[in-house]
Amino acid sequence: MAQKKIGLALSGGAARGFAHLGVLRILAAHKIPIDFIAGTSAGSFAGGAAACGMSVEEIIEMGRKISWFNMTGFSFSPKGLLSNAPMGNFIKQNFPFKNFEDLPIPFAAVACDLETGEEVILRDTGDLIFAVRASCALPGVFTPLEDDQSRKLIDGGVVAPVPTRAVKKLGAEIVIAVDVISSGATYWGSPSTLLGVFFQSAMMLLRTAAKHQHYRADVVIIPKIS
Repeated sequence: MAQKKIGLALSGGAARGFAHLGVLRILAAHKIPIDFIAGTSAGSFAGGAAACGMSVEEIIEMGRKISWFNMTGFSFSPKGLLSNAPMGNFIKQNFPFKNFEDLPIPFAAVACDLETGEEVILRDTGDLIFAVRASCALPGVFTPLEDDQSRKLIDGGVVAPVPTRAVKKLGAEIVIAVDVISSGATYWGSPSTLLGVFFQSAMMLLRTAAKHQHYRADVVIIPKIS
């Protein structure tokens, strides 16, 4: 009997995305084969690297190079304070592959169409670097990215913080979802300012949306995050 294909769905979560690496390490240690990977936002960055065939140690080493200065730049657009174009340069320098069709493990990055609100699953062919940037384009912070269909794409966490649907579309029969959003503090400190209230509320909404996507998964892993 043929072994069922296993897919990994990696959630968004900004810096929490580094917790995905611990899960990848455990899966590798137990020799659990991963046939498909889908990622949203930070999960698209970690997932894209893993889909390139990079080891956990290589991804960690790459992560040590990340800084605010080499991942973001000023934007002159009214649609976002910052540009994540420098992130594209960073990925280009560090990912072994630049296009979906060259990846050793089939991969999807999830973004959101700003005008329709629909989930956009970027996969199969085309620019991997663009896809990861689009999936990480946090609305209001980073400018949206326009694709070749004139869609304005923003962070996939808006519609699919845990991309279980996307990894099923790739062909996964067993889905392992890694949700780094639903544990740990919702905000660093007390929400005693306007910005604090906004971020705390946004995190609560994100957690609710993430939990609604667990039902498509066969296994849900929620790493403990302090």
